[in-house]
Amino acid sequence: MYKISVVVPVYNEEGNVRELHREIKEVCEKNSYQYEIIFINDGSADKTDEICRTLHPIKYICMRRNFGQTAAMDAGIKAAQNEYIVTMDGDRQNNPEDIPKMLQYLVENDLDVVSGWRKNRKDTFMKRFVSRGANFLRGVLVKDGIHDSGCSLKVYKRECFKGVNLYGEQHRFIPALLKIKGFKVGEIVVDHRPRTSGRTKYNWHRTIKGFVDMISVWFWNKYASRPLHILGGFGILFLGLGGACGIWSVVLFCLGRKMSAYVMVPLMTVFFCVIGLLMFIFGLMSEIMMKTYYGVHVDMPYNVKETIENAKED
Repeated sequence: MYKISVVVPVYNEEGNVRELHREIKEVCEKNSYQYEIIFINDGSADKTDEICRTLHPIKYICMRRNFGQTAAMDAGIKAAQNEYIVTMDGDRQNNPEDIPKMLQYLVENDLDVVSGWRKNRKDTFMKRFVSRGANFLRGVLVKDGIHDSGCSLKVYKRECFKGVNLYGEQHRFIPALLKIKGFKVGEIVVDHRPRTSGRTKYNWHRTIKGFVDMISVWFWNKYASRPLHILGGFGILFLGLGGACGIWSVVLFCLGRKMSAYVMVPLMTVFFCVIGLLMFIFGLMSEIMMKTYYGVHVDMPYNVKETIENAKED
C-alpha cells in the first residue's frame, strides 16, 4: 500500500477544482492508496476558495495573496506527510490516471524522482514553441536529462525535499536541483489533456522569470560550492588584459610615441586592473558567503493565511 500526498497549486480554477479532486480521489481509492489531497489556493479571485472548502477529504492551504506557482507548490510540499509526493497542475491537463504507473516506475527502477513527459501536448502552437525553446536552453545549461521539466506531474520520495526551499519559477527545475544533490531522476511519457475550463496562466513574464531561474540553476550546479572559480577566473582574465595594456603603454612610451594620441591605452590598463581586482574580491566574498549559507535560516518568500484539514465528510 503506497502512502501518497497529492499536491495541487490552484489559481482561479473554479471550473476545474471539483472535478480534479474527484479524479484524484477515485484513482487513489481504486488503487488502495493511503492518501491525502493537498490543494493550495494561490490567492484566487474567483470561487476557487469557496469550492475547495466544500471538498472531502482535503488538506486546504490558503495563501494570503498570489505568490506564484512555485511558492504554492513549496507550501504544499512542506505540508505533505506521506512517503511519496505527487505534484500536478490544477487545470486538469495532467491526468491523475498516470499516477499509478509513475509510482510503479519509480519503485521498480529504484528512483527518487519520476518526471512526466508530455510527448503529445495539447497546447497552442506558441506555448509549445516557447516550451521547446526553453527545453533546448535547459538541455544546454542545466543538462538534467529531462525532456519536459515544465510538466508539473511528477512523483518524488518525500526525503528529496529535506532542506529544499523553492523560489521564483524553480518548480520547473526541481529534478535538476535534486540531481545536483545526488538523487536519481527518471522520466516517463504521460497523458496531456486540452484545457476545458479557465484560462492559461502562462505569459511572457513567467517565461523571462523561468529563464533567469535557469541561469540560477546553472550557476548553482557549476559554481555554488566554488564561486571563486568563476569570479576569480574572470578577475585573472581582466588583470591579464590590464597587464597587456600596461606593457603596450610602456612600449609606446619607449618608442617615443605621443601618449596623447594613445590616451585610451593607459585608461584601459587602469580599467581592466580595477575590474580584475573587484572580481577577485567579489569571488572571495562569495566564497565566504557560501560557506555560511547552509547554516543560515532563509526566510520564506510567501505567507500562508490558513490551513484546513477536511478528512471526513459531514
